[in-house]
Amino acid sequence: MITIVMGVSGSGKTTVGKLLAQSLNWDFIDADDFHPAANIEKMSLGIPLEDADRIPWLLQLQSEIDTWLLENKNVVLACSALKTSYREMLYRDQQRIKIVYLKASFELLTARLQTRQNHYMKADLLSSQLDTLEEPEDAIIIDASQPLEVMVRQIENHLVGG
Repeated sequence: MITIVMGVSGSGKTTVGKLLAQSLNWDFIDADDFHPAANIEKMSLGIPLEDADRIPWLLQLQSEIDTWLLENKNVVLACSALKTSYREMLYRDQQRIKIVYLKASFELLTARLQTRQNHYMKADLLSSQLDTLEEPEDAIIIDASQPLEVMVRQIENHLVGG
């Protein structure tokens, strides 16, 4: 099974994803690791990515997901997946892929991004991500303001029960 933990920068995708993967004894993969250098440079300079920047990245993730499905791997993938069209590219098998949306307020996201160290995604790009975000209707929706352990337990309950 593949669980895609999605949301805007600062929602907790990586932190929650790592804890979830550890709890389930699954592999954790961060989609940010697949961004080409040009995308990372743009974001580091405060320039929002456009669809043309994201498509090669999404195609690479699509290929990775296909391989994981073929190999029957259990993976937690942290990925922004902001638009419906992006999620559709990654949602390769509705039986074996679940999407978890970490929903957070602008204030919480801003506070988290302001304290983040050594990350290319800066707080000033948050507005562009929120403008791009198309909230999923078919996802497991988790309130990202909760304690980490509570979020992980809620996701596990959905995955086991759903």
